[in-house]
Amino acid sequence: MEEATLVAEVRRGTGKSVARKIRREGKVPAIVYGLGADAQAVAVPGRELQHILHGPGGVNTLINLDVTGTSELVLARQIQRHPVRHNLLHVDLIRVSRDVAIAAEVPIHLMGEPEGVRDGGLLEQLIFTLSVEAKPADIPQRIEIDVSALTIGDHLSVADLDLPAGVISLQDAEEQVAHVSQPRGLALPEEEEAAAAAEAAEAEEGAEPGEAPSAEDSGGEI
Repeated sequence: MEEATLVAEVRRGTGKSVARKIRREGKVPAIVYGLGADAQAVAVPGRELQHILHGPGGVNTLINLDVTGTSELVLARQIQRHPVRHNLLHVDLIRVSRDVAIAAEVPIHLMGEPEGVRDGGLLEQLIFTLSVEAKPADIPQRIEIDVSALTIGDHLSVADLDLPAGVISLQDAEEQVAHVSQPRGLALPEEEEAAAAAEAAEAEEGAEPGEAPSAEDSGGEI
């Protein structure tokens, strides 16, 4: 698990005017809470927080938050962004303990090109994150799953995910993660073979035993 350090300032006062002033200074209003301790309003450097959230660990990066010389281990949650400019408006920083498991959302990445796609099928990813429970340091950056062996009609479920030690899935084991679907109008090889066999059987049943082709059928003359 990725870790980062962030220095916060105690926030004096609340309200929209105070929050706007903090943002004009390049900082982000935040609230620190959890583990039974009092909530504390702080301001954190916006550029540094953006760098953390866009890093390899994303929102699951462990942050060593320095507040007036006291370090607390936190995770960023409830991130609010401007709907147009997408700059950070506010963030919740939840206190965590290294020895206590927490819930987290981890991205799922599909690896490889399925065999079924090479045969004309379509790969569809149905869920993009997995809800897990683990100690903060054990939360993976992402979960990778190899789909190269999937043929048309195959699927992978949550139960097929290879989770690291100490990580427990909180989702239904039967929930599908991805599958390779058969496009409309695409016939599978076995379907083509079955259709050809059926046509041959119908042609054989339609011919009378010992019946010779007519001159018209053979193209000859009587």
